[in-house]
Amino acid sequence: MYGKGELKFIGVVESAGENEAKVHIFPEFCDALKGIDGFSHMIILYWIHLRDNEKERSVLQVIPRGRANGVKVGVFACRSPSRPNPIGLCVVKLMKVEDCRLTVKGLDAFEGSPIIDVKPYIQRRDAVPNAYTPEWLSH
Repeated sequence: MYGKGELKFIGVVESAGENEAKVHIFPEFCDALKGIDGFSHMIILYWIHLRDNEKERSVLQVIPRGRANGVKVGVFACRSPSRPNPIGLCVVKLMKVEDCRLTVKGLDAFEGSPIIDVKPYIQRRDAVPNAYTPEWLSH
């Protein structure tokens, strides 16, 4: 039985690389991977463990990385790893499933990052037609 609001990590990033990453799903959750190999892409939610401290969790505004205009925005308006709950989300290409290990491409987590959840990417639900972003993001 889990308490209200309790997170249980289901795995860990074993290795992270620009071209390929390996995610180890803990044995007690391995059965939950059944059928995932039929998807080309997945959504991985992970804990940004290197920013899990009081200072980083109290950051509410940042200058987004790569933005030369220097305009501060709220952390809920960008993908800053410094945020009240350091949860990362990444859509990855699934390359291979072996036992309790996923080989993926495009993961932006670091080695040692705890995995919160894995979900299939479903194009008709996850791709939003006519989505837009603010002007400051295009500079």
